[in-house]
Amino acid sequence: MSESSPSLVLGSTSPFRKSILEKLAVPFETAAPDVDESPLENETPQDLVLRLAELKARTVGENYPDHLIIGSDQVAVVNDRILGKPGNHENAMQQLSDASGKTVHFFTGLCLYNSCTDQSQSEVVPYNVVFRQLQTSEIENYLQKEKPYNCAGSFKSEGLGITLFERLQGDDPNTLMGLPLIRLVAMLRQEGFNVI
Repeated sequence: MSESSPSLVLGSTSPFRKSILEKLAVPFETAAPDVDESPLENETPQDLVLRLAELKARTVGENYPDHLIIGSDQVAVVNDRILGKPGNHENAMQQLSDASGKTVHFFTGLCLYNSCTDQSQSEVVPYNVVFRQLQTSEIENYLQKEKPYNCAGSFKSEGLGITLFERLQGDDPNTLMGLPLIRLVAMLRQEGFNVI
C-alpha cells in the first residue's frame, strides 16, 4: 500500500463484515449506508444484492470524497424464496425446517467504489450451503444454544451452525459471512491498493 493510496471505508456497520475485513490487517473506517433495502418489483436476488452493494458504496462515498468504499449486500435463497433475518424463534424454526435436506443459495453483492475517480467494480459472489436432514429437536436445540435471530437463514456458520450442514460449496468461506475477501483483494489490487 503506497502513501498515495486512498483510505479504505467499509460501508457497513455489520460486526461480521468488520471482523472479516480486519483479517487483512489494513486500516479502515466504517460508515453506515442509509439506503432502502426493499427489493424492486421482479428483481432477481442477484440483481438485488448487486444494486444494493453499489448503492451502499456510492451513498457512503458522498461523505468520503477521496476513498475506496466497500459496499456489500447478501441474501439467502431457498425454494426460490429470499430468506430474511428471522427476528424471532418461531420464524427461525420455520426457516431451518424449510432448509432441512435442501441447498440454500447465498448471493453476496460486492462493490468497490473509488469516490475520487467515480469508478466502481462490482460482482455477485455465490456460495451454497447444503443442509442435512434435520430433526425438529435438533433445530430447537440449536436455536436455544445460538439464538441466530439476526442472521439471514437462521444460522451462524462460524459457530454451532456448522453442525446443521452436509457440505459447503464455494470459493471463499468469508463469502458466507457477508464479505468475499478473495474477490475484494483482487478489486483492491486493480485500484493499486496492495494488502501485502
